Amino acid sequence: MTGESLSLKTKVSDSSYCCTQNRLLHLDFPVHVSPKFHQYSLNLAGNYCDIKHGKLTIQKVKEEMDLAKFKPDPERPRIFMSKNGKVVIVFPNGEIVEVANPPDRAKDDSSVGAKNGQLSRAGSLTVLRRTNSKSKLPSTSSSRTSSIAESDSYASVDLGTDKLPPIDTPEASHVCSIRLRNILRRIQNGEVSKEDLHKNLEYAASVLESVYIDETSTSKDTTKNSVETPTSFPKSPPERLTDEDDELSEVEPDAVPTEVRDWLALTFTRSMSNVRRRGLEKPKFRSVAHAIRAGIMVDRIYRRLSSSATLHIPPAVLQLLKGMDDWSFDVFSLNSAADGHSLKYVGYELLQKYDLVTKYKINSSMLDSFLLQLEVGYSKYKNPYHNLVHGADVAQTVHYILSQSKLAHWLTDLEVFATIIAALIHDYEHTGTTNNFHIQTGSEFAVLYNDKAVLENHHICASFRIMRSEEANILNHLSREEYREFRALVIEMVMATDMSFHFQQLKNMKNLLGMPENIDKQKALSLVLHCADISHPAKDWNLHRRWTSQLLEEFFKQGDREQELGLAISPLCDREKTLVAESQIGFIDFIVDPSFAVMTEMLEKILTPLQKAARSEDAISEEVFDKTDKSKYILSTPWSDCLADNKNKWKVQAAKDAEERKQKEAEELSKETSNTNNNTTKPIAPPGGPTPAVSCSAGKGGN
Repeated sequence: MTGESLSLKTKVSDSSYCCTQNRLLHLDFPVHVSPKFHQYSLNLAGNYCDIKHGKLTIQKVKEEMDLAKFKPDPERPRIFMSKNGKVVIVFPNGEIVEVANPPDRAKDDSSVGAKNGQLSRAGSLTVLRRTNSKSKLPSTSSSRTSSIAESDSYASVDLGTDKLPPIDTPEASHVCSIRLRNILRRIQNGEVSKEDLHKNLEYAASVLESVYIDETSTSKDTTKNSVETPTSFPKSPPERLTDEDDELSEVEPDAVPTEVRDWLALTFTRSMSNVRRRGLEKPKFRSVAHAIRAGIMVDRIYRRLSSSATLHIPPAVLQLLKGMDDWSFDVFSLNSAADGHSLKYVGYELLQKYDLVTKYKINSSMLDSFLLQLEVGYSKYKNPYHNLVHGADVAQTVHYILSQSKLAHWLTDLEVFATIIAALIHDYEHTGTTNNFHIQTGSEFAVLYNDKAVLENHHICASFRIMRSEEANILNHLSREEYREFRALVIEMVMATDMSFHFQQLKNMKNLLGMPENIDKQKALSLVLHCADISHPAKDWNLHRRWTSQLLEEFFKQGDREQELGLAISPLCDREKTLVAESQIGFIDFIVDPSFAVMTEMLEKILTPLQKAARSEDAISEEVFDKTDKSKYILSTPWSDCLADNKNKWKVQAAKDAEERKQKEAEELSKETSNTNNNTTKPIAPPGGPTPAVSCSAGKGGN
């Protein structure tokens, strides 16, 4: 054999061995072990067998090598090769297959091919003899059964992955299903760690991917080969990776070179279905898109299971959180189901949806502490409106705009992170009074912040104090540059919620929309948060009506305090004189509607170029935008209908209120007139008697 080169392009590991046994070269290939090629030098009767880059070459050497450490694996097929070119394969189940000649050494096998009825062509392999001797190897079969039983037991009891079968083996999918059911049981009891979930889901995804790749490519290759290469093989269904009787299921698709897999497929299967010519085929873009979708799906499952493992979410809350992508999300129902913790669950859900917990390595206990401290701060002054429910509502509304408009595709992960946090903290520790009230009363906050955006400054300052604390530092894995960018964006967004900046903010954005330059991200996100903050008139009537009632109650409480302090009562804060319907019509006409109109125009300008770029991507565009023939990006605006509907209802209510006021004024005028007439009519005094005193107390009732 000296000087001869035998092409066995295969992957080997430390368990491969070589020895002399009846003039046969004995090799054992655990094909699933090694992901890369290695080089080994093995002794054979004074010669060295170099296995390098898939080439087996015999070279003359002087030194000898100890072969004791090379032990065969009884669970793997063994290949015997003789000097005359015969190849014999012994499978673990006892089946013995003798092959005429290995690849790349065929000379003229036309006679052999004719004799056996096989395909005659240079380089082909012909099966000369097939022997089934399962009865001779009972230990191997029982060992295999015992191994499967041990794997099943291990999968149903433990959560480790080191003893699970290789992903390409027939028992892998079965063991994987047992393990997943084991995990589901443990999740219900809260006994699964995030690390165990990650390892097991990664293993499950690899098993599914292995099965998917083999099955999809098998059907294509079968059709292709049946047309290109007519053979005398009997037609049969495509062999699948999970077929128990297919010994090639032991071979991982990427564990051996193409030539070896082709050789095994041609020789030991009933069809060409396992042959792959991947070197001649380029990966299809559609396959890449499928892979992306599969990755997204597995990632979402992992995040959901991770969330469930680290934060217990009541079933009723989970059901309501499914509506987070709706414009008129009922945050009041969520708060009732969550026992007053709507902000915590909304915040956690949003950070999970955008995968921010994983990307920025946010510790679950720190996140839980941060959200709970936010809820405590929002509840500090027991406000009817500016409370934790309002914080959750604004955060959900921001999410809707980011996700449904696809604005999130325009942002970096850090910008999305900052936007969600800004929405959650934007009214933290709100006192239930306006900035003007703080300025007029000379409060500590007004003195501290120099009468400039008093509350907004406090929301930011107090929130960052929480995030700097050791138990709630959700930003501890940000780099210094990331932290500066994050903080700057949060400050800009929360400061823009000061209503005194409203008209200037809209004016600045209108100017930007008239210019060809790109819109500044800070200004765009600031407008999004501002619109979400004043969005309740753009929601369904039932939600808007409830928010209006709670907001006016908060205003009236401030008016009561102003009256007690002898201050002028602020607009909309007088319980006796505020016209509710008219105030809401004015709020919609002059504040909310113009704000949303500018935001809509801004989103269209930002996202139209993204849509055009997405259309150039064939299949992947479906993941970003719906395919349309329109050249301009069309934004879904559910707020438009809600604003129009709510405004009409307020107009009807205003007409009723006006009619009631008219009737009341008429009644009071009539009563006043009656009292005046009574007061001016002097009774005639009886002769010789004193004139009785006239009581005017009834006339004060209308004043």
